[in-house]
Amino acid sequence: MGYVEPGGSWRPFWLVAGVLGLLAVLDLALPGPDVPPLLWVLAVVAVLGTVAFGCTAARRVWTVRVDGGGPDGALSVGRERVPLTDVDAAHLRAVREGTAGVDAGAPVLGGGWSVPRGRTGLPLRLTDGRTVLVPTRDPAALAGALLAAVPGGAPPGSPTSHGAGPDTPDGRPGGGGTLGP
Repeated sequence: MGYVEPGGSWRPFWLVAGVLGLLAVLDLALPGPDVPPLLWVLAVVAVLGTVAFGCTAARRVWTVRVDGGGPDGALSVGRERVPLTDVDAAHLRAVREGTAGVDAGAPVLGGGWSVPRGRTGLPLRLTDGRTVLVPTRDPAALAGALLAAVPGGAPPGSPTSHGAGPDTPDGRPGGGGTLGP
């Protein structure tokens, strides 16, 4: 089980490479003095290098990943990692239903002051009470993947639900019994 949302694409790199290729063809086809080859090499290396650096950085910093489930599963955005056992599944379900939101000033996972352009911040409450924003292009898909992977995240009555049964008064399987907690 897993979910991966790339933080960036290589589209800008290929667009800039295409424009530079078109300019090179025009330089050769049009009459008049040609641009020196050394200038072309410097332009291609400088411009494409800068764009490639930006694409690679975006992919490393803003890629959202939900790995596994259970005690070893985690949500990661760039280098930041949140164990799935620390995610409040009830709050996430309330966010999906539109009855809960985000605390003002909640930090963005992955760093930065705000959610990157083109993304939405999915509010995620942690079991310690803090709320963070997960930058995502598809909040519904990410919320679904998180609910499927988070312990106790499946809706009540589903086969993967960890809801309370008649012999588990505190709602955790095996969490309570006749001798107490």
